[in-house]
Amino acid sequence: MAVGLAADMKTANFVTESICTLRSHWWTFANCLPAPPRVESSAVIRAQVVAARKIQQECCRKSAHTTNSTMTSRQVRQHCQLDAESTGYLEHTMEEMGFSARAHDRIHKVARTLADLAGSINIRATDILEAIQYRSLDRKLLF
Repeated sequence: MAVGLAADMKTANFVTESICTLRSHWWTFANCLPAPPRVESSAVIRAQVVAARKIQQECCRKSAHTTNSTMTSRQVRQHCQLDAESTGYLEHTMEEMGFSARAHDRIHKVARTLADLAGSINIRATDILEAIQYRSLDRKLLF
């Protein structure tokens, strides 16, 4: 009986040590997780959209279009200037994914809108990459 009790105690100690070790690892793991994404209120998002619309209206005040989505190819070239890094990303994507000229313009327009929402005067590389990602998702869903 004493042998059985000693074995049970040994098992109980092992289980207790294992639980403590797991808790320790979980605490370490939990502290390494990325912070949850920042949640913006509807009021903040509305303010960003209103500001972006004002930027678009100011940009388009001399033309017939009122939003980035209605820009012509000529207006896209005029209002959607890219830096070298962004141009490289877009050219690479156009070659690899076989996007059309229409898709090229649409990526520019979406990137311009993303920059407007962020309050940026220039289209940044992150805006182009995000716009490419959206276009890629469209393509995966359609084909």
